[in-house]
Amino acid sequence: MFSFLLHFVWEFLQVPTYAGMAEMAHWQGVKLCTSATIGDVGFALTAFWTTSLVARTRHWIGNQVALSVLVFLGTGIALTVGFEFYYTQITHRWNYSDLMPLVPPFGTGLSPLLQWIVIPTVVLWLSQRNLEGGAAPPIRGRTR
Repeated sequence: MFSFLLHFVWEFLQVPTYAGMAEMAHWQGVKLCTSATIGDVGFALTAFWTTSLVARTRHWIGNQVALSVLVFLGTGIALTVGFEFYYTQITHRWNYSDLMPLVPPFGTGLSPLLQWIVIPTVVLWLSQRNLEGGAAPPIRGRTR
């Protein structure tokens, strides 16, 4: 759920960095951003299960170690770079606008790359916090 909500917001924020998105009819843009978000969640699930295979447990997310976090982020980044390359360079399903900085060597857009660094990091933090109960530590000297 965290992944869907955060990716959904990101998709709308990065609209100006994709050619033609800002001029698109509202409902078409909503449908396209929703579709992209579903793809992002698919990446997140693929990264989660890949990490689960490496960690040999699906409970790794509650006890995150460096290797698990790196596998999770690395899987998402690899999928992002691969899909962005395929859709922008091979099928031309979408194009970046002039506002999108490109990251070598494959010309991946900076925004989708940052998306798969920032959002999954926040999702991991929120997930771990949620699994721990999400309670803030008590403030000393205060009573309820």
